[in-house]
Amino acid sequence: MISIRLASHQLLNTTLQSPKAVVSWLGAIQAQDYNMAKWAVGIRLPESTDKAVEAAFNNGDFLRTHVLRPTWHFVSPENIRWMLALSAERIKSSSRARDRDLEITEELYSKTNHVIEKALEGNRQLTREDLGTELENAKIPVNSARLVHFMMRAEVEGIVCSGAMQGKAHTYTLLEERVPPVKSLSKEEALAKLAQIYFTSHCPATLSDFVWWSGLSQLEAKKGLEAVKSNFIPEEINGQTYWLADVFRNVPIADECVRLLPAFDEYIISYRDRRAVLPSENHSKAISSNGIFRPTILANGQIIGLWKKSTSKARPVGFDFFEQPDDATKSLADKAANDFKLFLEK
Repeated sequence: MISIRLASHQLLNTTLQSPKAVVSWLGAIQAQDYNMAKWAVGIRLPESTDKAVEAAFNNGDFLRTHVLRPTWHFVSPENIRWMLALSAERIKSSSRARDRDLEITEELYSKTNHVIEKALEGNRQLTREDLGTELENAKIPVNSARLVHFMMRAEVEGIVCSGAMQGKAHTYTLLEERVPPVKSLSKEEALAKLAQIYFTSHCPATLSDFVWWSGLSQLEAKKGLEAVKSNFIPEEINGQTYWLADVFRNVPIADECVRLLPAFDEYIISYRDRRAVLPSENHSKAISSNGIFRPTILANGQIIGLWKKSTSKARPVGFDFFEQPDDATKSLADKAANDFKLFLEK
């Protein structure tokens, strides 16, 4: 099963050819750590570069917005609208208590959405700080916390999405001006499409995993799976039903392979139960108590340690193995570190 998961995540024998294809394949890539999220794309595209991935992002080949679980994700333009439609009400609901603390009402959101939309008309791309100034000029009191909520609401209502980077600063632009119109989906169609994407690109996985990844209710997730389950093969493992895409049914056992996974990589974060790849005794080393997923070393499908970027040119990556690796694994880890160095430097 581990070889299947490596293959479905495109970490083994990938067939993908572009950053957009990676994002479309996985459906959504958690992206609050923008630089790590670029590496999540790059690690699935042999010989790709940070510059090429960012150029694709700047071109709008894929976007960054709040969707599914209420955090930033990379998503493809053709998927953003129906994914937002599935997610919007839950994301709004999750922020209501904090909205009250910040004295933000629905009437105020209507005002801020209008100001933001007018400020961005004509394909303008502005930073969050720029838009904060526009709101203040409209006599709307702004602080950092309120501005985060104003912008997230504009995202989940499909008013704004990511624009091109301005140096290291993110920008917003109007979704309707950046993304060509596509045929809308009914809720049933969207649930089925999300299930098809998830269970193909993350298999083997359970319904519980899908609920966690998607942010859907149990009922909604089950409806999505029921609509497409004829496309998948059920496998009973330790009393749970895992769903497997037929295309990966006969994946050969993987040869020795080591990958340096970025923080928050889909290979770990997209499952409720992570014990198949991350033993319980090492869980707290890889995932902090407040939900920070650290960059990890993946060897033959298992998490065997942590890594971090170094300031040393001679040794670009520092390793922290859970147990001392054998020479072959250490050699492959050094090669993976060099791949990361080339991704950043080319």
